[in-house]
Amino acid sequence: MQLDTNTVAQLQETHVIENIFGQPLGGIVQVAYVVEDLQKSISEFSQKFNIGPWFYSNGYTLKEAYYRGEPTNMRMGLALSFSGNMCFEVIQPLDDKPSVYWDVIKKKGYGFHHLGMATTQYEVDVARYKKMGYVLAFEGLTPRGIRFAYFDTTGDLPGMLELIEYNDTQLKFLSLMQQASVNWDGKDPSRKIELITSQLT
Repeated sequence: MQLDTNTVAQLQETHVIENIFGQPLGGIVQVAYVVEDLQKSISEFSQKFNIGPWFYSNGYTLKEAYYRGEPTNMRMGLALSFSGNMCFEVIQPLDDKPSVYWDVIKKKGYGFHHLGMATTQYEVDVARYKKMGYVLAFEGLTPRGIRFAYFDTTGDLPGMLELIEYNDTQLKFLSLMQQASVNWDGKDPSRKIELITSQLT
């Protein structure tokens, strides 16, 4: 589902998108890392970089997921947070099934994995990056039904690129996290993601 014209116009008029995510639609909204220990990484990012609070899932389940064209049910833990206008994500693979996360880990170890780009024209942007010659390495739906697509850009860039479908649900989901980070006092850095998803219905 795409944002309707009136919603986009209202957001642009009030600068919600720019003020919350630091970029207009089509810009980078996320920096993601692949980690060995989710909770340890949450603690380190919070203490060393004052990023928090983090909202985590120890068993993030994707829908209709495909890894390099083949169906996959790989499992992962993940956590999301904000620092200012930028979303940060840490991801821990929970099994040894082939994935874009193990692709990077095996190639260069744990650390930076991908940049996330917001799009309201999912099919158009997927086609655009395919036309550039990048391989669609991973795609599917989040538990909230948001489409995503990872392109393997490691031949040109330090990591991959993820296209993230941007609609009303995704906007609210991330906005609630960003609001929690404003003037965060450093307490309770690790929080269950259900604290956010329960507010979406």
